[in-house]
Parts: sequence; C-alpha cells; structure tokens
Amino acid sequence: MTDHEQLQLQPEDGKLVVLAKATRARTGAAEGAALRDLDGRTYAAATVDLPSLQLSALGVCIAMAVASGAKGAEAVVVLGASNPSPSDLDALRDFAGTDVPAYYGAPNGTVTSTVSS
Repeated sequence: MTDHEQLQLQPEDGKLVVLAKATRARTGAAEGAALRDLDGRTYAAATVDLPSLQLSALGVCIAMAVASGAKGAEAVVVLGASNPSPSDLDALRDFAGTDVPAYYGAPNGTVTSTVSS
C-alpha cells in the first residue's frame, strides 16, 4: 500500500478517525487518537508535550479508558504518527489484550496502515 492509498474502515472505526482528526486539529498537537472500549464508549486525546510530561495521544486515550473503568478496547486510531510506537502497542496489549486493530494514518485522516496489539 502506498502513502496515498486509504484503508476502507467499518463505519464505527470511521467515527474514530473523525474524533482523532478533530482532536489533533483543535489542539495543534503532533498526534490525535481515539479509542472505542468494549461498551462502545469513545475516548479522544492529543499528544501531551510539556517540559515535565510527555505522553502519546494513544497513551492518553488508554489512561482515560482505564480511569473510566473500561475493561478493554475494540479498536483505536492514531493520526499523525508515521509508525506505530512499540511502547504504545505494548500499552494497548496490556490494557486490551491481543488482536485489537490499531489504525494509523496522516493528520488529514487518511488511514494508511493497521496493526494488531
């Protein structure tokens, strides 16, 4: 798949793309992410880049889901990251187990790759 091709997503996963894109655009952050938990609740977050605290957008989403009592994830989307971060995938696996689809793409919402936790 080239950088200009877009993966076709299910409608529920497309909603995660919209949330991640809007969150990233609103904050001007390097990344935007969205996560849907096993109950269908969604969490959207942006990268945190402060002098004393750095968190990836997916890391913030996972923390929000854990703090809300979620027991796992159905899918995640990260926009703005060129490649999946191994530490983000480890955190997703710790939280939600294996085989959770993680969609990655450009800031404009074009999803170009997918990996599983």
